[in-house]
Amino acid sequence: MNMRQMWVWMLLMALAFVNERCHCCLEEERISLLEIKAWFNHAGAAGSYDQLEGWDKEHFNCCNWDYYRVVCDNTTNRVIELHLSSVNYDGLNAVEDLDLNSSLFLPFKELEILDLSGNQLVGGLKNQGWCELKNLEHLSLSGNNLKGVLPPCLGNLSSLRSLDLSDNQLEGNIALSHLSHLPQLQYLKVSNNYFQVPISFASFMNLSNLKFFLCDNNELIATPSFQPLVPKFRLRVFSASNCTPKPLEAGLPNFLQSQYDLVFVDLSHNKFVGEPFPSWLFENNTKLNRLYLKDTSFIGPLQLPQHPTPNLQTVDMSGNSIHGQIARNICSIFPRLKNFMMANNTLTGCIPPCFGNMSSLEYLDLSNNHMSCELLEHNLPTSLWFLKLSNNNFKGRLPLSVLNMTDLDYLFLDGNKFAGQVSGTFSLASSFSWFDISNNLLSGMLPRLRGIGNSSLNSLRGIGNSSLNSLQGIDLSRNQFEGTIPIEYFNSSGLEFLDLSENNLSGSLPLGFLASYLRYVHLYGNRLSGPLPYAFCNLSSLMTFDLGDNNLTGPIPNWIDSLSKLSIFVLKSNQFNGKLPYQLCLLRNLSILDLSENNFSGPLPSCLSNLDFTASDEKTWVDTGRETGDDGSRKEIFASIGGRELENEGFYLDDKILWPEISVKISVELTAKKNFYTYKGDILSYMSVMDLSCNRFTGEIPTEWGNLSGIYALNLSQNNLTGLIPSSFSNLKQIESLDLSHNNLNGRIPAQLIELTFLAVFNVSYNNLSGRTPEMKNQFATFDESSYKGNPLLCGPPLQNSCDKTESPSARVPNDSNGDGGFIDMYSFYASFGVCYIIMVLTIAAVLCINPHWRRRWFYFIEECIDTCYCFLAINFPKLSRFRR
Repeated sequence: MNMRQMWVWMLLMALAFVNERCHCCLEEERISLLEIKAWFNHAGAAGSYDQLEGWDKEHFNCCNWDYYRVVCDNTTNRVIELHLSSVNYDGLNAVEDLDLNSSLFLPFKELEILDLSGNQLVGGLKNQGWCELKNLEHLSLSGNNLKGVLPPCLGNLSSLRSLDLSDNQLEGNIALSHLSHLPQLQYLKVSNNYFQVPISFASFMNLSNLKFFLCDNNELIATPSFQPLVPKFRLRVFSASNCTPKPLEAGLPNFLQSQYDLVFVDLSHNKFVGEPFPSWLFENNTKLNRLYLKDTSFIGPLQLPQHPTPNLQTVDMSGNSIHGQIARNICSIFPRLKNFMMANNTLTGCIPPCFGNMSSLEYLDLSNNHMSCELLEHNLPTSLWFLKLSNNNFKGRLPLSVLNMTDLDYLFLDGNKFAGQVSGTFSLASSFSWFDISNNLLSGMLPRLRGIGNSSLNSLRGIGNSSLNSLQGIDLSRNQFEGTIPIEYFNSSGLEFLDLSENNLSGSLPLGFLASYLRYVHLYGNRLSGPLPYAFCNLSSLMTFDLGDNNLTGPIPNWIDSLSKLSIFVLKSNQFNGKLPYQLCLLRNLSILDLSENNFSGPLPSCLSNLDFTASDEKTWVDTGRETGDDGSRKEIFASIGGRELENEGFYLDDKILWPEISVKISVELTAKKNFYTYKGDILSYMSVMDLSCNRFTGEIPTEWGNLSGIYALNLSQNNLTGLIPSSFSNLKQIESLDLSHNNLNGRIPAQLIELTFLAVFNVSYNNLSGRTPEMKNQFATFDESSYKGNPLLCGPPLQNSCDKTESPSARVPNDSNGDGGFIDMYSFYASFGVCYIIMVLTIAAVLCINPHWRRRWFYFIEECIDTCYCFLAINFPKLSRFRR
């Protein structure tokens, strides 16, 4: 290389070095970014999962640190975007609270986008440095724990176009804030806070650029009546659901009547008292794509617009008082209808026939109405993946075409009047996730599950149908099905819920299971027979197991403890026998145990005191299904509102994903409060019950059972129990029903039981109890004579027997005495003694007057008489056994 070439090479290297140095970020911004990293690391996130690991002080060009987190201007090399969402996380969970320090961002003079969402930031927005960020266009502080009112300085951010303060604990009247001073504001989201939002929205009337306004889960408040103003803004998205905890008589926001570009409206779960259905929303907004008016107290008929609304895809007006029939021309008015929810209204008539030709319709919920007529096969489109017609008056036979829809995932036809047989050619389609035809008039054999019968063999051959694993729930209860239970009902590997109760099923239980995820099994109210098969021990996920009201026999097997998650165990009204195994005591999650009306015998296991009998959330199951139905809808809605352009500028809309609403309520019939009750729904979560009544248990009640402190009801009636009522029962502080009637219990009723302040039912009738009844205090003041009847030696209120007449101080027996602990009925004693005395006197006289032969016979008679008197007293008054002749 000659000298000239060397100089050229050196010049090029110098130019490259200068070029590299001039494209570096500003030093003060680089230092500030390192301070921000140290601020987050102080919360402990870096110790487990460093979200900012690319921020390295050894590299001078911070613009190249992390293209996702840091964005610089190509000309000035100044930081213009900071995306710091979920930095204070270890990958899954927030680490700890982090005090908000906005002064860290002041060096970024040209910052346009700042995202601090999801960092568990705490503190308030007052006295912060937000006012200095003059160029800020997009600010997101959502998903934190910020408190207090909005600072006035937010009104100085004149360039702000998007502001997201959702999911915090901010408060105050939003009309008094300075948000109305932001002329460029287009997107405002304040959902899930404690703001007061005036229903007139008058303070935002001059924000001509406002297009997105979301204020869900705050409080809408009425404002003084005045001439409504016409706002300058033209909203595309308005969402204000769950904002009226009490009925709001102000009605719908008036400014909506002047809006013509709405695409998305959600006013669900607001109580607009007496408001007619707002059909003008359809008339005014031809671009409307989604309308959510669930549970808004609207009344009147469903009035459709006169002209088509071609973009409408989702309508949810469930939970109102809308009556009448669905118009037959609904398909031409809403030609792209995709999701239609009108549940819990008072609709009548039939499903519009045109629905059968709507290839766009995928989600249809018309449950809990008064609709009737037959369900015709051509009335429903094959494009449906969710169909719910529960609790109407539909009748006739089940359309086989509906039952065999290949795209249908969720089918609910329960609570109607469908009749006839469904066996034979019918079989469940393999695509079902949930199938419910319960509470109808259906008969015949149970339908077969297509392709599941040989699932284990198919899996070995590699030809198993994976879609069968999606079958989560089957409910065929409360019909008239008969015959045996097909084995495949327990061989669907994904099955979690199975309810075949209240039919006419017979035969023994299936012997082999592959449903390892089965959690809820309800087979009560049939005619099943035989013992519990050993194969049930494989159901390790089982939480509720109800086999009541059948003809099952045999003992509770020793493998019962393999059902370690069992929470509800019901075997009532069967023919089970034998002693209760120790393994039953190992079911630590048990909260409802009902073994009543069987032939169980032997002593009560004291180890049952090891069970907590506490509330369990597993007694009810609300399954939200899978995320489906709105695939691609975000793109569609953005396209319809010019959203692609807005999305490129940093705007976004949290789309409402449509989940299938599945709320399966576990119901259990229990004997409590002197009657049979069916407990279901949320109340069942708080139930903790043990019912061992109507069996042949013997021996004493274990004193250890006083440790069942969380139990709600205990029923031991109609057994052969003896001994005392344990005074330790005073520790059952939560108990509301205690039934010990129809046994052979003796002794006093423990006075400590008056400490049971929640006790609503107390029954010790028909035992051998004695002494004074508990003091008429607290809950015991509410119990009448029926609680104590059948115990002749009990005295005191509310009984008619007065203790002053039946006992003396010397005759009282201590509370902890053994034996019967009873009292002598002195009137009966005196009468019996007098009869014997007279007989003895007459006998002596007769002996003196009759010959020796008769004398010997009379002596024998006297001895017999005395022995008879003694036996009478000994049987009825055991304490008199010491008065032998």
